[in-house]
Amino acid sequence: MMFTVEERDSVRDRLLAHAEADEAVVGAALTGSHAVGVGDRWSDTDIVLAVRGDLTETLNRWTRWLYDELGAQHHWDLQVGAGAIRVFLLSGWLEIDLTFAPEAEFGPRGPQWRTVFGLPQPLEPFADPDHNTLVGLVWHHALHAGICIRRRRWWQAEHWISAIRDHAITLACLRLGHPAAYAKGAHLLPDDLTASLETTLVRSLAEPELHRALNATITVVTDELERTDPALTARLRPMLAELLAGVSEHPPSPGQGRQGDGSPAEPSRQAP
Repeated sequence: MMFTVEERDSVRDRLLAHAEADEAVVGAALTGSHAVGVGDRWSDTDIVLAVRGDLTETLNRWTRWLYDELGAQHHWDLQVGAGAIRVFLLSGWLEIDLTFAPEAEFGPRGPQWRTVFGLPQPLEPFADPDHNTLVGLVWHHALHAGICIRRRRWWQAEHWISAIRDHAITLACLRLGHPAAYAKGAHLLPDDLTASLETTLVRSLAEPELHRALNATITVVTDELERTDPALTARLRPMLAELLAGVSEHPPSPGQGRQGDGSPAEPSRQAP
């Protein structure tokens, strides 16, 4: 069973009360959708805590408390500046994102912020994903998708094709001023663009389908690049067309379907 709104709000209140009672915590703020009053039935809870003194000791103490008092089932970390976001899973699939930040890094980096107590500091907003890096990842992933098809590595080819689509969505969101991280602005994209994106979905691991999906994905992403950097697109489009033609014309040589053949390491699907 999913958590109820009442359960989520009760946990949030307990977290904030615990923060006010903790001498090492000198500030707390709500972030995310609840900070600006647009949370819904499924929204999780995002809280930033300003910590005075040893960050690690406070983080570990809070972690024990969440397991002992709130029944946490698992947690994992994301680094952010000099602090850390510890993401907890509670019963009922209730997610709690707790950011533990030094006093000097307690402050809003975007519009979704509501101070509960403490003195927020003026901080620079987090930078958007780098456009040039995204373009680099696009041609990198296209190259490796083509290589994987020729090697008959169907699942790995699907991985790279889907990753290109992810970056196309990010590029479109950046261009239109929508939230770009984790496809949060994808639902705001125009219908003609999302219709084109739908054609990039890989419907099976059959080789002709992977060819079709890669072709569709490259078409969508080059059309997107054309809107922001026509000169770069003019250089990349013929190279990508050549890549697609090469994948179609040259079958894999014997033995290329094996895994672990010493091919170069490839970066992860997620953008740096």
